[in-house]
Amino acid sequence: MSKNQRSFFDERARQDRLVELGDPLFTLNSVIDWEMFRPVLETAISRSSRKKGGRPPFDVVLMFKILILQRLYNLSDDRLEYQITDRLSFMRFLGLQINDKVPDAKTIWKFRNDLAQHNADRDLFDVFDGFLRKKGWITNRGSILDATIVESPRQRTTSDEYSQIREGEIPPAWKSPKKKNSLAQRDLDARWAYKNDEHHYGYKDHVKGDQDSKLITNYTVSPASDHDSQHCLELLDERDVALYADSAYIGEPIASGLPPHCKNKISERGKRNAPLTKQQIK
Repeated sequence: MSKNQRSFFDERARQDRLVELGDPLFTLNSVIDWEMFRPVLETAISRSSRKKGGRPPFDVVLMFKILILQRLYNLSDDRLEYQITDRLSFMRFLGLQINDKVPDAKTIWKFRNDLAQHNADRDLFDVFDGFLRKKGWITNRGSILDATIVESPRQRTTSDEYSQIREGEIPPAWKSPKKKNSLAQRDLDARWAYKNDEHHYGYKDHVKGDQDSKLITNYTVSPASDHDSQHCLELLDERDVALYADSAYIGEPIASGLPPHCKNKISERGKRNAPLTKQQIK
């Protein structure tokens, strides 16, 4: 046999080499039982009846893992389709063979959109959270709260239009039939915020993380204009034994609203003529 002639085991040898080099997707597959997401996915994704002989839909777990790849590698739908077709590590992660059909960009977009329309994200998150707790990877020895602004494309609006949007109304000029397509592309939920001497437009991610593992255990999203502390208490529950957060969360409403047995470990803030003590700084 010629030295460069392809053998039946070449693809397997290349995949084994990827594992030796530390393929993170192989590790991910080895620790996560993806089938646990199937009930939620099948409930959220409605399958219309197909004509006899039509192509069967792609498996929902396969499609969900494709969205995981998209998040991990920050790929557009088109680039994701290309990378799945091109990369052995992606194909193995998805359980695809070289001769299997790969979902195209439009199919990926539709699946993601269907999940969003059915608000399946929270149910999927809860399933994964239960899995992490069962494995003991979430210790519940303390929780960390923080909020991060997520920028959205800035839109040109007048002050009057923005005031109407904040009141939950659509500016009358936007309701014109000629503005139908333009209105569909406008974000009516994003808001302006001023932080660190800069103006921001978009949303705010409020996240609670486990003190030891740093894994996210709860979350909510709000307009950027909401204060960091505004959604603090709704993220807490009876499993929280200590709350760590920066000084933005200081205040009597939060201090008195903490769950029973939850210690207040929020960072304190110095005041004029009343600097922090050494203990407070520690």
